[in-house]
Amino acid sequence: MIMDSGKPDAGDAASLGRRPGLLGRRSFLVGSAAAGVGALGLAGCQTTDGMSFAEASKLYGPVPEEKFPIPAVDISKVDPKYYRRTVAYETKEAPGTIIVDPANYYVYRIEEGGSATRYGANVGRDGFRWSGDAYVGRKSEWATWTPPREMIKRQPEAAKWARGMPGGLDNPLGARTLHLYQNGAYTLYTIYASSDPESIGSGITSGCVGLLSQDMIHLYNRTPVKTKVVVLPA
Repeated sequence: MIMDSGKPDAGDAASLGRRPGLLGRRSFLVGSAAAGVGALGLAGCQTTDGMSFAEASKLYGPVPEEKFPIPAVDISKVDPKYYRRTVAYETKEAPGTIIVDPANYYVYRIEEGGSATRYGANVGRDGFRWSGDAYVGRKSEWATWTPPREMIKRQPEAAKWARGMPGGLDNPLGARTLHLYQNGAYTLYTIYASSDPESIGSGITSGCVGLLSQDMIHLYNRTPVKTKVVVLPA
């Protein structure tokens, strides 16, 4: 999967940056899974879930204060049902717990009073999905990404980053990463920041979970190390 900051640990990527002259994000999708949600025709200024186009544009606007300033999301490329929102969610899990629902492409952060903050996500493609309990063992900002040997064999163009790709807008891990652990060991799975709006609502990774950068920063800031993470069956 996608990997660590600072150390050349093996890791696979959902994607790489799209800037001209650089290796395309989708060129690093493992296998030939089709990704993307087509551009939506948003009638008028109201989205289907009641959020106005202006509200969504503000929610996913630029983040210029970052080490690498994050551009605004092209929200026309995201189905409005995947916009961040507070929803009713009954669970026995404690507030703060993160629940990943890969079947529906959502990540929930449990709140008080039977509610949750819901984020749209990309998830593992068929054959790479997993389920179970984990916890956040580490957190990284603008982490270094290192492709695993297996990925380099499949996609030789990744070899240029064999010693690590520095953090930045074109790095697959993006602005923030939550590294998932089980029983004291790193699972190689992460929840990471994606700058590809068309990936939201798709199964494209080799098991990691991606949120739009603005959503990932929102979740990251509210998630301490040791937070429980529940990944539901797909």
